[in-house]
Amino acid sequence: MTAHQDLLAVLEERGFIHQCTDHAGLRQALAEGPLTCYLGFDATADSLHVGHLQGLMLLRWLQRAGHPVLLLIGGATTRIGDPSFRDSSRPLLDATQIARNIDGIRSCFARYLQLDGHLGQLVDNAEWLDGLGYLAFLEQVGRHFSINRLLGFEAIRQRLERQHSLSFLEFGYTLLQAYDFVELARRHACRLQLGGADQWANIINGVELARRQGGPQLFGLTMPLLATADGRKMGKSAQGAVWLNAERLSPFEFWQFWRNCDDRDVGRFLALFSELPMDEVRRLAALQGAELNQAKIILADQATRLAHGEQAQQQARQAAQGRQADQLPALQVSQARLQESLSLAQLLLENGLVSSLSAARRLAQGGGIRLRDTRVTDVDTPLPANLDGYSLSLGKKRHWQLQLR
Repeated sequence: MTAHQDLLAVLEERGFIHQCTDHAGLRQALAEGPLTCYLGFDATADSLHVGHLQGLMLLRWLQRAGHPVLLLIGGATTRIGDPSFRDSSRPLLDATQIARNIDGIRSCFARYLQLDGHLGQLVDNAEWLDGLGYLAFLEQVGRHFSINRLLGFEAIRQRLERQHSLSFLEFGYTLLQAYDFVELARRHACRLQLGGADQWANIINGVELARRQGGPQLFGLTMPLLATADGRKMGKSAQGAVWLNAERLSPFEFWQFWRNCDDRDVGRFLALFSELPMDEVRRLAALQGAELNQAKIILADQATRLAHGEQAQQQARQAAQGRQADQLPALQVSQARLQESLSLAQLLLENGLVSSLSAARRLAQGGGIRLRDTRVTDVDTPLPANLDGYSLSLGKKRHWQLQLR
């Protein structure tokens, strides 16, 4: 990104922006000079996962444009848990678990951001919340919010409408987050809070609290909540969370997550999770058929290099290519059966690889069948006549090479 580019326009083009409290005001504030921003992370696990990656990449773009970033770890608020759009309370963690989790996620940050104390630093809200008295909190914060207004927020309203329990502990979470924003403005001159779309109400409360207390104008910006094209929550796979720490998920498996993404997600993921110019992103996203696999490899390379470094990325790619280059077990396909419009589902059933045609369809719908490293969604379509040498994969561990006979 060049100095004369409109940063908000760049971020919007890449798909980072969902809502903003004041587009014109924020654009002007960003153009006037360094604007400190923050993004919060509750320490509910000892690693971040791909669901956090959109926020890390947004911080990375802001920092590269010269804006200082604060990574707020919720050492205090993790003990409560954000109830936003959840039907049940999060498990309560003790101080030892939270400290262990903070150590784990701290290592994720340094791979994406410069943490030199000037352009980037970690802060923990336990610094100001642990010593804050209840009556002092009510006087400083609670008196500025009405229960009527809080009950109107969608996340709380949905929880109550479904008749799911909402503890007073959780009900107060939004006030704590609002106080975090005001305290960061006071301590670090922070004026911009980032968050997912589900954090909109919490962010607005912080902006409003600063206004009511006579503080500086604060801004809020949310990112779209991401789901994959097949409807799964971003950061989840059939095998579980896609972790950013190698101790939780190997760089090879991380690389494969991106390499095996849905065709419909390639352009969007390249824009969000790589730093390629948008012209190149659009070119790669426009590729079709087998050529689109090359775009997926580029996506996997870009995402893995950022998360684990260039050496790990190269090793992961070589391991994937090595698997393809190895002599895979052969699966014979009759030319005569191909002429009878043999489908992939029939081929799998006839070779005992699935228990029924419906089982093959279910496996395909779950993303578990790939032909030539391309996901197959329709297993009832007749197979092509030129499939000699094609690779066939069922899940991550069963692979064959098709051979005509």
